[in-house]
Amino acid sequence: MIQFQAQFTFLHFVFCWVVGGPKSENEAQIEDYRISDCVCGWMVFRLPFGRISGGAGDLLSRRNLTWAKNLEVSTTQLRMSNNSSSIESNPKVQKLHQIIASDSTDGWEKSWQQEHTPWDLGKPTPLIQHLHQTGALPNGRTLVPGCGSGYDVVAIACPERFVVGLDISDNAIKKAREYQLSSKSWNANHFTFLKADFFTWNPTELFDLIFDYTFFCAIEPDMRPAWAKQMHHLLKPDGELLTLMFPVTIGDHAGGPPYKVSVADYEEVLHPMGFKAVSIVDNNMAIGPRKGIEKLGRWKLTPSKSLL
Repeated sequence: MIQFQAQFTFLHFVFCWVVGGPKSENEAQIEDYRISDCVCGWMVFRLPFGRISGGAGDLLSRRNLTWAKNLEVSTTQLRMSNNSSSIESNPKVQKLHQIIASDSTDGWEKSWQQEHTPWDLGKPTPLIQHLHQTGALPNGRTLVPGCGSGYDVVAIACPERFVVGLDISDNAIKKAREYQLSSKSWNANHFTFLKADFFTWNPTELFDLIFDYTFFCAIEPDMRPAWAKQMHHLLKPDGELLTLMFPVTIGDHAGGPPYKVSVADYEEVLHPMGFKAVSIVDNNMAIGPRKGIEKLGRWKLTPSKSLL
């Protein structure tokens, strides 16, 4: 209790320092600057907006801005470390490790048979649904490898976007088709589910968009170059690859699945295939335990490589 009280007193001081005190009369150039989350023990306090003025009564000097930015970085790292630890200590994830380790060939099939799928959200991924609803997704033929229960496939399918959900597990495809029937989707003519091995699959048509989430992190790290090569093989020269990177962690996260990933891990295998990142941003719509350890990457083929 004493430690908590001391931490709260420190936060109260920071709060008063950021938003209190007299304002300068000259506020011609004012910019809002958000001080990020301050972590206090197990509680998180979000501080309001401070104001940065060009006058003599500045609330935050350049030095204070550096401090604030360092605070944000440190807070993000702490959140990433905590969420990484929660992944490894999650009993459901530990059981998944046991299932996969017990059968390297059919481990994923067994996890579906036992209905032990801790990666399954039970609903569409909030971010991909948001991108679809706001018109921020490319139209055209779309692939979702490792589609699992198929929530994302159904969510983004529409007359302008035909979506193929691919999975190596018979039980996953069965569940996806059951979801298709139970949801009574108005867009049922605009998606399909196929049972196939992503790495050997050779469709007759290429894709305008490929969306990868919890697939890259599920495969063995030494398979990642083959993953990138197949992405290149399946995508149209002017197509787009969306990667929702998870878990982007720091610290001692080891083993998998899910295997630890980083932006550099994606770049290492995608750059040789001619992919360049259009943007890489934090996923602010990540669900609770995944907050702070997800990033959305949008990748396009460079012209010189797309013709290979």
